[in-house]
Amino acid sequence: MTRNRTPTHIGLCLAIVNAVVIAVAVMLLLALLRVHVVIALFIGALVGGLMAGMGLESTMLAFQGGLGDGAQIALSYALLGAFAMAVAASGLPKALADTLTQRIDKDADGASEKAVTATSYILIAGILAMSIMSQNLLPVHIAFIPLLVPPLLTVMNKLQLDRRLIACVLTFGLVTTYMTLPVGFGKIFLEDILLGNIEQAGLDTSGINIIQAMAIPAAGMVVGLLIAVFISYRKPRSYQDRPIAGGTVVEPTPTRYNIIMSLVAIVATFAIQLIIQFTGSDADGLLLGSLVGLAIFLISGVVQWNKADDVFTSGMRMMALIGFVMIAAQGFASVMIESNQIEPLVTAVQNFFGDNKAMAALAMLIVGLIVTMGIGSSFSTLPIIAAIYVPLCMSLDFSMLATVAIIGTAGALGDAGSPASDSTLGSTAGLAADGQHDHIRDTVIPTFIHYNIPLTGAGWVAAMVL
Repeated sequence: MTRNRTPTHIGLCLAIVNAVVIAVAVMLLLALLRVHVVIALFIGALVGGLMAGMGLESTMLAFQGGLGDGAQIALSYALLGAFAMAVAASGLPKALADTLTQRIDKDADGASEKAVTATSYILIAGILAMSIMSQNLLPVHIAFIPLLVPPLLTVMNKLQLDRRLIACVLTFGLVTTYMTLPVGFGKIFLEDILLGNIEQAGLDTSGINIIQAMAIPAAGMVVGLLIAVFISYRKPRSYQDRPIAGGTVVEPTPTRYNIIMSLVAIVATFAIQLIIQFTGSDADGLLLGSLVGLAIFLISGVVQWNKADDVFTSGMRMMALIGFVMIAAQGFASVMIESNQIEPLVTAVQNFFGDNKAMAALAMLIVGLIVTMGIGSSFSTLPIIAAIYVPLCMSLDFSMLATVAIIGTAGALGDAGSPASDSTLGSTAGLAADGQHDHIRDTVIPTFIHYNIPLTGAGWVAAMVL
């Protein structure tokens, strides 16, 4: 006897066979099989385009068209790498790392288990603080990781710290900061992209308290961090002391003058961002601040003119792999947009859950997770989903705060845990410097489990109570 299929069952089937879902699944499967992320993104985009009926030529043209946007992002990361390398040339990161290493070595050598544990938490807190400041006070984003983390690997080995824990700590600081605090990268994400695209989709966000809207989702990230630190990875894990691969061409000299001038450059960079933000200027505060910071390094002589080219080239080289991945991710995103399969995915989910606000909110968050996992950037995901989610939230009678929380959380979901995310790539760049940290198994999977699951739950709670 044939069973009748209701529209909800048909909608669910359509969601499952959606080209975006299949493309993301192929990309993730290939990444898990240790296919390089760039190749996995390309093949995933190709499969998604063909599944959507675009044909080989249209898929390739869409992928190539997205590479231009990715090149702009890659250039931004290259400039951030140059700024970070200029900071490294001042000796400030080396001074901080040496001080921390000496303190930890002193505490760890012959110390009791309790003292070693306390020392481990000090190191974890220091790395967390640096990852938070990299989004605002020292706006180098992930560029600080390959400079600060590799010198600390020997100390982590002595303390038997699980590097999966450090990956979770780094990712927490990188992601939670920009999705909560409207300063630096947070201003770009929360005000320019999140609220800007919601307004463009037809919803007035004037007077909205963005911190209030994102506070509950951020609490979910905190829960994930606490679980990683005190439950999942609290047991010791042994690593071998191996030499650091590669390294920079810059030999930092941590003199007092250099450190003072580097602090001046950092303060100037941060101040310019704040001035541009509070004056309402359309100028790119991050770019302008970075350029001023680089100028201070050059004019002060911290970075000598005859060595400036080596410093900047080293910084760009340091970020080259991440830049290539981001270029490929933009090509992937372009194919997904051109496939016109994102809106049908949302519609299929809406038809399945009908007027059930609780289930609809959960579905929107899951779709956001799928899309961001494929694209690899919450900054690139928000413009795609905001235009679709705003009318959907309005039709379901969600409040203004709830709408902002749903869209903001849906955009941030997947940033932690995506093989193509700059947050996970940056963490691996530092922790794998001696070849003992796997990108997928030791960064992607741990951050996915500890952040995407509680963030989904917290975003759902925010949708229900705000």
